[in-house]
Amino acid sequence: MVSDVFVTLACRQLPILSLPMSRPEPQPREAYAHFSTITTRWMDNDVYGHVNNVTYYSYFDTAVNRYLIEAGVLDIHAGEVIGLVIETHCNYFAPLAFPRNVEAGIRVAHVGKSSVRYEIGLFEAGEPMSAACGHFVHVYVDRQERRPTSLPASFLEALSKLR
Repeated sequence: MVSDVFVTLACRQLPILSLPMSRPEPQPREAYAHFSTITTRWMDNDVYGHVNNVTYYSYFDTAVNRYLIEAGVLDIHAGEVIGLVIETHCNYFAPLAFPRNVEAGIRVAHVGKSSVRYEIGLFEAGEPMSAACGHFVHVYVDRQERRPTSLPASFLEALSKLR
């Protein structure tokens, strides 16, 4: 069911469509193709005693880029192609905290000509369900020109293992 809501902007009414959404749920480990362990740090915790929400995005970035570097398709210092994040999202289900390890599961949901949507699940070490799930989209660009570029064949091969 779609409901119409109107917002007045500069003396004009614009319709805003709201679509029904399903509630996000934790994901099982089996939903992810590759895992890496991330060591939490003292500074990751906030005053509430758990990892601060912005740190989860750093874990996402770490998990994906570690995979790409280890697969030999990302050279962060001299590679001709680099990824720029253009979209990111996270749902939180359970707290993570220092000094525990986080296990980051990754998978690829979509590969375009120059973009990739990565989906990440963060798990407390040994737990069967994710404490957080999210995604980000990289657009791959030429390092010098900063213009979108087609993904190299070696890159596509590495991504195929995450589907």
